[in-house]
Amino acid sequence: MGDGMNGIFRALMALAMWIGAAPAQAQPVDNLTIATVTRPPFSMVVDGVDTGFSIDLLNAAADQLNVSIVYDRKDSFGGMLSAVQDREVDAAIANISITADRERMMDFSQPIFESGVQVMMASQASSSTTMLKALFTRQIGLAVLAALALLFGGGMLMWLFERHKQPYFDRPARDAAFPAFWWALNLVVNGGFEERMPQSRGGRFFAVILVVSSLFIVSIFVAQITAALTISAIQNNIESINDLDGRPVGTISGSTSADYLIERAIGFEPFEDLDSLLAAFEDGDIDAVVFDGPILAYYVRTKGKGKVALLDRVYRPENYGMVFPTGSSLREDVGQAMLRLREDGTYDDLLIKWFGAAYVQR
Repeated sequence: MGDGMNGIFRALMALAMWIGAAPAQAQPVDNLTIATVTRPPFSMVVDGVDTGFSIDLLNAAADQLNVSIVYDRKDSFGGMLSAVQDREVDAAIANISITADRERMMDFSQPIFESGVQVMMASQASSSTTMLKALFTRQIGLAVLAALALLFGGGMLMWLFERHKQPYFDRPARDAAFPAFWWALNLVVNGGFEERMPQSRGGRFFAVILVVSSLFIVSIFVAQITAALTISAIQNNIESINDLDGRPVGTISGSTSADYLIERAIGFEPFEDLDSLLAAFEDGDIDAVVFDGPILAYYVRTKGKGKVALLDRVYRPENYGMVFPTGSSLREDVGQAMLRLREDGTYDDLLIKWFGAAYVQR
């Protein structure tokens, strides 16, 4: 009996040891909290669901790691990075440029996207509208009104001199208003009517003064219009980042684009977020937006098609990465998962989904 019990006991112990040695089934770990910020097409909310290139990429990596993710969407880019520095979240992802300054305070993953600073402006298709805006300024409007008032006043003064000297002016003041104005206009533009040469001494003297003065008035008026058109043409001809100097330019404060403009000594208006920056551009408060090229390209494709254009040149190439608190053990696992996504084609599929096939060939 004792030997039988001992045998059973040994069998149970062996079974327990075998079970303990067997590999445990992988179980999902606790949710990872990932900070992000709305930056289409990298991170955004559509129908209540977090989506975008960066979000889809991280979700695919999370599936490989058998972890679940909770996104903590911040109101600002700086708030997202601060949450990582303060270890309030496990990591952050969006369109985060990899820089030396940020690397000193946090750890980056391998690059997940190639980007760069670009310039967005009104498209050439709307250059006619820009020209009209350049012409119909308050200054030119006041000059036109002043010229019309002078012509009307000069014509009525000539009517006083000539109303009893020739039939053209021999009419009541109300009836003579437009003929007198028309006479003064023709005098300035064409040199006057030969058959309606002033007959009175005062009329002749005033006509000579009016003709001589008109040479200066017309020259000033033409110069103002020419200057407005020249400025408009110069402003529409942006070939380098330096051509933006002196123009109303906007970007997001604290961004790598802002740092670049500061380095080039180009003044700009800082905005707190992307929505306010694009709203100012749409309202005409700024002429150009300097920011991350892929984000501006997405705006052009979805909202500004035919109205705005993205200049081809990339002024400062940079890479995006996922950012972790310093020393995070999660960084290595996520990096390996993202490498596998590149190898199995998932990464290219996401590029095609969000940016088109041409982006894969870059």
